[in-house]
Amino acid sequence: MRTPLCDVLGIEHPIVGFTPSEHVAAAISRAGGLGVLGCVRFNDPGDLDTVLQWMDQNTGGRPYGVDVVMPATVPAEGAPVDLATLIPGEHRDFVAQTLIKLGVPPLPEGAGAADGVLGWLHSVARQHVEVALAHPARLIANALGSPPPDVITRAHERGMLVAALSGKAEHARRHVERGVDMVIAQGYEAGGHTGEIASMVLVPEIADAVGGQVPVLAAGGIGCGRQIVAALALGAVGVWMGSAWLTTEEYTLTSDMPAVRDALLAATSSDTVRSRIYSGKPARLLRNRWTQAWSEPDAPAPLPMPLQNLLVSEAHQRLMRSGQPDVVPMPVGQIVGRMNAVRPVAEVMSALLSEAEEALTRLGGLRGHG
Repeated sequence: MRTPLCDVLGIEHPIVGFTPSEHVAAAISRAGGLGVLGCVRFNDPGDLDTVLQWMDQNTGGRPYGVDVVMPATVPAEGAPVDLATLIPGEHRDFVAQTLIKLGVPPLPEGAGAADGVLGWLHSVARQHVEVALAHPARLIANALGSPPPDVITRAHERGMLVAALSGKAEHARRHVERGVDMVIAQGYEAGGHTGEIASMVLVPEIADAVGGQVPVLAAGGIGCGRQIVAALALGAVGVWMGSAWLTTEEYTLTSDMPAVRDALLAATSSDTVRSRIYSGKPARLLRNRWTQAWSEPDAPAPLPMPLQNLLVSEAHQRLMRSGQPDVVPMPVGQIVGRMNAVRPVAEVMSALLSEAEEALTRLGGLRGHG
């Protein structure tokens, strides 16, 4: 299955896979798609550089991409200690009491709490860009809209394409005006940061708005070959998939937490919620006792990015380590209802392609029938 996207990116199949795992990203690229590594988890740019060096050596000479998070408006900046002073005591007390109610144990002795995800800070995201520009990535994507003009210019000078996620047609037009090469139409069903318009409506709107100028990829609610074909029918030239890779064998090499895996495998498409409790911006994650606690009448309103993530950073570690599937703070899309087995990336890709081919054949057989 080939579309114009394959020639643009130098890939075999019009499937772009976003993941925080370098092992998954490399496997997607080796399987003929484009693996895109999410950079937001790297608080230390040096760690990102090390991982991208590994990517350079383990994609089999195939192209790959990187994804950064640069908010359209620059949020509060500062070191974790400085930013911590901006977090109200009421919020700290709520988190502490909620962990007690949920029966979540403290971190093991000697396991210090991390600083939280600082990749949402504009300054840290810029450092991610600097590191990425020193590597032969084919694509640099921004999860929160158009990157700054100088980032787009420098990426183009390095021969990189620039992509931006969009939840509205008007945003897509703005991205193209600013020089973005590719737009990812991400529907409401998607995991992580996402907008309010469903993919069935959003993808053709964005394809009509900018598809004549740049490639449009569909994201949100895509986890099987039939959904890939549907995305192409709606006007996209490829798909951007994220959640589907969370239950791959390679993902466990980056994050081997049985409780998270069990929660994902057991979840249905109804078991997610869109909330600001994860990062401060609306994001879809698993619905469970932790998310429910934040919807109670006595719960405080989530803080803006990046303060919310700094507030819950230690709580996230404790929840993840708790061994309790019903409390893990895990971003994932509604497609989670189809993620019912742990499989290698190559097997997932093969199934996507074979089902897409079957769907295309079936649709082709409808011609001439009235």
